[in-house]
Amino acid sequence: MKRRYFIALIGGAAGWPLAARAQQVIADKKLPIVGWLVTGSPTSYQHSLSAFRDGLAAAGYREGQNIRIEYRWAEGKVSRLPELARDLVRAQVDVILAGGSVGAEAAKDATISIPIVAAGVGDLVQLGLVNSLAHPGGNLTGFIAAAPETAAKRFQMIKELMPKAKRAAVLWNPTSYNAQLEWKVARGFAETNDFIVTLYDARDFPELSTVLDQVKQSAPDVLVNLNDPFLFAARKLVVDSLRVMRVPAVYGYREYAEDGGLMSYGTSIADTYRRAAQYVDRILKGGAPADLPVQLPTKFELVINLQTAKALGIDVPATLLARADEVIE
Repeated sequence: MKRRYFIALIGGAAGWPLAARAQQVIADKKLPIVGWLVTGSPTSYQHSLSAFRDGLAAAGYREGQNIRIEYRWAEGKVSRLPELARDLVRAQVDVILAGGSVGAEAAKDATISIPIVAAGVGDLVQLGLVNSLAHPGGNLTGFIAAAPETAAKRFQMIKELMPKAKRAAVLWNPTSYNAQLEWKVARGFAETNDFIVTLYDARDFPELSTVLDQVKQSAPDVLVNLNDPFLFAARKLVVDSLRVMRVPAVYGYREYAEDGGLMSYGTSIADTYRRAAQYVDRILKGGAPADLPVQLPTKFELVINLQTAKALGIDVPATLLARADEVIE
């Protein structure tokens, strides 16, 4: 198979013009269709997609047999999400799976009638997307991944790993509401423990490239990454760059550690996608998002990448290893 043809197949003929793809979906509509709307790419969201498919399989669905998924990938470009969401509306999908807070906002802005299940999102009440956790109202419900208190835990763990560290870099997207909440928590821990913190803003790929150069020049003792959909989608660039710089870093989701990051602590993004499939099933069987309570995160995990630790010359304390849910060797 030629490479260009193979790439076109990934993510539902990603090379077609949006309007043409929407018309094709309508023409071919025989099975219930889930619209997939996420910030990242097939590579950066492979674990989330695998978990979602596992959840669908547990409910009796097989992609291409009794359900279809129409994929829309923003490829790390958040500004593309509104048009991608509108394209799914034009395609007349039966339900939209929206990934991350910005994906949920784009989907909600695009339709008030098509049901939306959001996964890996921030507090949907504070974002103004639902009336309450117990009674969402409207056409959107979902599964929250945000847990701002974990940002202090990440600072604590990197301090435990590097007890002499004083100069800390914090990489964040300042436009992200979740990152703003995490920074409030993280700042309190940093001040109490006499960290000298420098914030590095990354809203998009050009800005991220610039600030990674700045991090390299400043050579901090440690780095703490705050969570948001853009940085999650761009995590391979972040992880690879910091490993080359030999900067010990802690991240919010296990996918960072699996991609070579030193350590991660936080909720499970994949778990929210797996559980989201249950709500998709209930909606396809006649349920309404307004009646499906928003769910809080239930799974927290600490993942340590010993390969990266050894490459950086770091001896991970036995007490930290003992608390790890997974050690990558």
